[in-house]
Amino acid sequence: MPLLAAFPKAYMKALCKDGSMRVSEWISMASALNIDGLEWYAGFIEMEDEKNWEKFRNEVEAHGKKIPMLCCSPDFTHPDKNFREQEIRKQKRWIDMTSKLGGSYCRVLSGQRRPELSIDEGVDLAAECIEACLPYAAAKNITLILENHYKDDFWEYPEFAQKAGVFCKLVQKIHHPNFGVNYDPSNAYLAGEDPLDLLKMIVSRVVTMHASDRYLLEGTIEDLRKEETGAAGYAKRLAHGEIGKGLNDYDKIFTMLKNAGFNGWISIEDGVDGFDQLERSVLFLRKKIAQYWPE
Repeated sequence: MPLLAAFPKAYMKALCKDGSMRVSEWISMASALNIDGLEWYAGFIEMEDEKNWEKFRNEVEAHGKKIPMLCCSPDFTHPDKNFREQEIRKQKRWIDMTSKLGGSYCRVLSGQRRPELSIDEGVDLAAECIEACLPYAAAKNITLILENHYKDDFWEYPEFAQKAGVFCKLVQKIHHPNFGVNYDPSNAYLAGEDPLDLLKMIVSRVVTMHASDRYLLEGTIEDLRKEETGAAGYAKRLAHGEIGKGLNDYDKIFTMLKNAGFNGWISIEDGVDGFDQLERSVLFLRKKIAQYWPE
């Protein structure tokens, strides 16, 4: 049966920018949920001090939870080789962080979709950098998970491999026992695509999942395209919704994952409209997991 984790989507600014929330506060809040683990983010302010890594692991485990996966955002599509080498060094530090936290999965991304970059160039650069990190990850018993991402909270441009065709091309280029996919159905909608079509193409490579639901506050996907580049973070018209209330068909998603033998971690990206929303999303997912993976 898949295990359930939660990510502090609603508290990213507080935990990563202004420090108005302490990591221990998030641990205490999240541990009250009916979940098995807490997905971590490398950019928490307090994670800059490596002495905190083991401390936070102990705090989480004291609540009977685990830290299964680390969310981080390497930018491997930069044209400058020195920049990419620095990103590889950062990724290896994040692998160390994952290991110290007791996790098994560390995210990788392709990088930003810079206008001057061709598809073939970007795929080659991203694959080269990810492959450079894989032996290090394997030595630490960590699996690198590539997400079909939209845009990191602090990036200027959207994800290079946002579109399914590019994402699948990159996934197919990398074959290693310590490499897999973190599937996020909502991000496919933001690429103007059907998340079920994407899942059909990569379901055999999926090892973890982000559970979320998205909707647009106003306008259309085409309007979103016009404002998603040239500014840091998410476009203003984009919103996370309560899981089960948005566009995603979780019955079809879970049917496909179950049939493919998926049994990994599912991490919730929700709660931006209040902690009670996150609680309802946990309840929804618990019921669906029990339905599709009965004991």
